[in-house]
Amino acid sequence: MAAQRTLRRTVHCAGIGLHSGQKVTVSLKPAPADSGVRFRRVDLRGAVEIRAHVSQLGARQHLQTGLVSERATVETVEHLLAALCSLGVDNVCVELNHAEVPIMDGSSAPWVYLIQDAGIKELAAERRVIQILRPIQVQQDDKRIAIYPSDRFKVSYTISFDHPLLRLQQKTMELDEQVFANEIAPARTFGFLKEVEMLRQRGLALGGSLENAVVLGETGVLNPLRFEDEFVRHKILDVVGDLALVGHPLVGHLVVHRGGHALHTALAVEIVRQRDAWQFVEQPDAVVRGVRVPAAMTQPTVSAS
Repeated sequence: MAAQRTLRRTVHCAGIGLHSGQKVTVSLKPAPADSGVRFRRVDLRGAVEIRAHVSQLGARQHLQTGLVSERATVETVEHLLAALCSLGVDNVCVELNHAEVPIMDGSSAPWVYLIQDAGIKELAAERRVIQILRPIQVQQDDKRIAIYPSDRFKVSYTISFDHPLLRLQQKTMELDEQVFANEIAPARTFGFLKEVEMLRQRGLALGGSLENAVVLGETGVLNPLRFEDEFVRHKILDVVGDLALVGHPLVGHLVVHRGGHALHTALAVEIVRQRDAWQFVEQPDAVVRGVRVPAAMTQPTVSAS
């Protein structure tokens, strides 16, 4: 059976918070079996830890996914969680000196690179996977998300916006480490130029730029795309990161129509709540193929210890 995994060594990087605009330093550190992913705010007295779990979700998930404890918050966790989950890192301590995980280039590709640089270490504990037994679904107006029984993890995602380039995009993918790293991780977050000033007046998107987001004007994109359908690919990235808050890998077919962080995390809450809809299974051992982010994608400056 497959073993739980952590990082082989500690790695460090720095970046800018998308909404705060503040410089943030991050360290990814090995952690023991069954500890899960934990964020550690080292800028606070006592170095507060926040578990990456649905039980720690903030009150409102809109432009990002945030976690809270009695003493602290950590925000914009989804891109890092997507990379950790998809590369099979079960246990890690994420130390940071600010409330917001840096946006890097707006995708998960820099985090994939960082995890690869740290290396993967197997632990003496078996990994347990959640296998979906019956459908679990959430609907909010015309937005829908559901997960159905399947023998593998698959995502079908549809987006629809009132914009010439985004009227409708749909994609279905079976995800494993290789597919995520090459086909999903490089897809960047996106936003609309007409909304930027409004967001900044509300104290949001202060660190946003063409270096870390795809920006859409009235009739086109202001910076080159990495994929023709980069927008829906990034939505798949987001939902993978948000559902990582369930705490275990999922085996099921995820279907999303016009989703966002609030809808994604609502399903994560329902999965944990509806305990009769799934069962724990031990993941069969498998040969893990080497995963490499395409060289053209942004790589962070990394230091190790």
